[in-house]
Amino acid sequence: MTRTDTLPAVQVAAPAATDRPRHVLRPVALLWRREMTRLRHNPTRLALGLVTPLLFLLVLGTGLNAAGGLGQAQLHDYRAFLFPGAVVMSVQAPAIAVGISLVWDRRIGVLRQMLVAPVKRWSIVLGLALGGATTGGIYGLAVLAIAGVAGVHYTPMLLVAVLELLLIALLFTALGLLAAVTVRQVDTFQIVVSLGLMPLMLFSGAMFPPAGLPGWLDAVVKLNPLTYGVDAVRRTLPGGNPLGAGQSRLLLWGWQPPVIAELGLIASLCVVALSLATHRFSRSQ
Repeated sequence: MTRTDTLPAVQVAAPAATDRPRHVLRPVALLWRREMTRLRHNPTRLALGLVTPLLFLLVLGTGLNAAGGLGQAQLHDYRAFLFPGAVVMSVQAPAIAVGISLVWDRRIGVLRQMLVAPVKRWSIVLGLALGGATTGGIYGLAVLAIAGVAGVHYTPMLLVAVLELLLIALLFTALGLLAAVTVRQVDTFQIVVSLGLMPLMLFSGAMFPPAGLPGWLDAVVKLNPLTYGVDAVRRTLPGGNPLGAGQSRLLLWGWQPPVIAELGLIASLCVVALSLATHRFSRSQ
C-alpha cells in the first residue's frame, strides 16, 4: 500500500475588517505617519521639491519682469502674478511621490501585506491621501514663507491660502493614487503622471492671464479644474492684484465664480478621484 506524505492545502483567510471607529481610523493614522516619517528622514526630498517652483518664480518671473516688450505698464510685477502658480506647483510633487511609493509597495510586496490586514481598504487610500496632502501643504508653506520676494504681504490671509493649498494637494494626491492603482509599472506610471500633470499646470492660467486668450485656448483653460484652484489662491493671497482687473478675472459667460464655488469644485473632484481610487484599490489582488 502506497502512502503519500502530501498534506492537504490549508486556506488561511484574512481576518475580517471591522467597522469600529478605532479599527477604521488606526490604519489612516498609521499611513499618514508613514508619509510624515518619510518626509522627516529625507529633507533632501523637500529641498529638491522646492527647486522647480522657485526657479519658476525667481528665474522666469525675474526674466519676464525685466523684458520691456511684455507691456510693463500693464504687467506691474510678473513675479507677483506667477507666485500663486508657483505655490500650487510646489504641492504637486507629493502626489507623484505618494503614487510612486504605492507602485513600489506593490512591487516589493508591502501592498499585499496591507491588503490582507483586517482594515477597510478605503482607510488605506484615505491614509495615503492625507499623508500626501499634508506633505504637499508643507511644501506650499515653505514657498509661502518667501512671499515677500514676490511682493505678497504677510497677513493672516496666508493661513487661508494654506488651507486652500491643502485641498489642492489632496486633489493632486488623489489623482496620483488613482494613477498608481491603475498603472502597475513604475516607469509607465512616471510617464503617465508627467503627461497628466504638465498640461494641468500649463493650461491653468498660472503663467498667463486667463482673460483675452484665443478661443480654443480659452476653452481649454476654463475646462481645466486646476484653473479654479490657481484662481482661488490668487484671489486669496494678500497684496492686491498685480494685473488690471480686466486681465486677471476668470469669467464664465460674463460671471466670475466666487472663491467658495471654486473650492467646492476642487473638493468635489477630490471625492470623485478618491472614490475611483478606492474602487480600483478594492479590486486589487
